[in-house]
This record gives sequence, C-alpha cells and structure tokens, in this order.
Amino acid sequence: MTSLTRTKTLGNGTINTEIRRRIEARLDEIESQDSVRILLAVESGSRAWGFPSPESDYDVRFLYARPREWYLSINSRRDVIECPIEDILDVNGWDIRKALGLLLKANPVLSEWLCSPIRYREDQACTERMQTLAARVAFRRPARFHYLHLGKSAYDAKIGDRETVALKKYFYAIRPALALRWLRVRPDPPPMDLPGLRAGLQLEASLDDAIARLVVAKSETAELGTGPRMSDLDRFIEEEFSIAGAVGVPDGASGPDLIDDANRLFRDIVNGNL
Repeated sequence: MTSLTRTKTLGNGTINTEIRRRIEARLDEIESQDSVRILLAVESGSRAWGFPSPESDYDVRFLYARPREWYLSINSRRDVIECPIEDILDVNGWDIRKALGLLLKANPVLSEWLCSPIRYREDQACTERMQTLAARVAFRRPARFHYLHLGKSAYDAKIGDRETVALKKYFYAIRPALALRWLRVRPDPPPMDLPGLRAGLQLEASLDDAIARLVVAKSETAELGTGPRMSDLDRFIEEEFSIAGAVGVPDGASGPDLIDDANRLFRDIVNGNL
C-alpha cells in the first residue's frame, strides 16, 4: 500500500497554516470515527475556483474507502459522509464506489475534485489511476450540459434583466461560460479554476481586464456590493450560453469496456493493493 502524501502545490500556498491544521485535524477525526481511509481531500469552492473573498468558507471535499468487509453486505449502505458545518469549514465526502460510478458517467463535479489546485491529502497512486481512467471517458457532452445548467441558473436568477446587480454574482456565471468556451475550442477538459481558464483561452482584452478587476476587488473585500451591468461580461456569457444551448442535451458518456477497469481499480483500493 502506498503511503499517504500531503501535497505542496502552488494552490496550497493560498491556505494559511492554522486553517490547514484545522482541516487536517478534521480529516483525522473522520478517518477515526468513521473507520475510513481518505484517498483524496481537496478544496472545491471559490478558493479553488480562484476568486475567494477574505471571508470565504473552506469547502473541503474528499474521497474515501472503507474496510473490505464493509462492501461485502447484502444491504444498501450510505455512500457519503456529510459533516455539520463548523464555522468556516464545510467538509463532505463520497465513498470510492460511488465516485468510480460517477467517473464512468464523466461527472463534472468529480472531475473538478480530481484536478483541484488546492489539495489537503492525496494518495497519488490512487488518484493517478482514477485520472488515467477518467481520461478515457467521453467528457464533452456531460460537461457542456453541467456548465450550461450551472451558469445559466446563476445568470438568470441573479443578473438576468436587472439594471443593477450584485457584482460578485458574475463569478458564478463567468466561470461556467469560460468552461463552455474551453469545451468549444479545445480538445482537453477545462480546468476548474478561473486563472487556468483565462490562461488557456485567448480572451478579448476588454473581457479579460473586466474579469481581472472583479477578481482583485473580491479578494480585497467580503462584499463587492451592487453596480451597473458589465456589458463585456454580459455579451460573453450570453453568447456562450446560447451556443452551448443549441447543441442539445447529453447522451451516454462511457463505454461498457471501462466498467471492468473501474472494477479492477475498486478492488485494488479496497483490497489494500493501492
């Protein structure tokens, strides 16, 4: 079995030592109380997306495995661990069997966890096998549907026909819109973070400048307040949503040949071979 590593990536540098200590203590507590082995623990909210405010919560998401005997049961068992929110810590996790099933469906949320730039714990042998398997799954249609639904819901609800808007709400539409542009012009899956999306796309200067100004402003204050609509952002968001919406709904994402590979990975994990 490989040893658990705690990575030291550039993204991890945005988490201060005290908070990281609290998160790691919470993960230790989960492993002890629930008798699980945490395979991956990452940040999944605005801090990982690249547009946190000083008071943003820490949205910790993790994948875990239970002892082999737990899976040898005829009754259905809960496949998530949901912890009460503690102050600024929001910590939840998925069982590895659930995660691998979603991986075969190209679940975009799981894909984001696997590529999060902020990682608290990682069993690299396990995540590398998962990423290799994920690379063989057809991701484009499910991802397009996910980001279109995510972004359009946020845009219609909080921006829509309003003349003045809560400016921070633009982030929840612009990140999905950038991901949709990425899916349209590039062959690889989009990164989850705003800096990665901006760096990988050739954006118009006025659009990129508008995004950069919002990022800086949000990093300096807990509340951006309201303001007039931002025309460069509106045009980009509406155009990408329109193009993606014309493509249609997703169909099946994976082939049956991947099930055997996923089962082998699952057995390697629960049998302690990874």
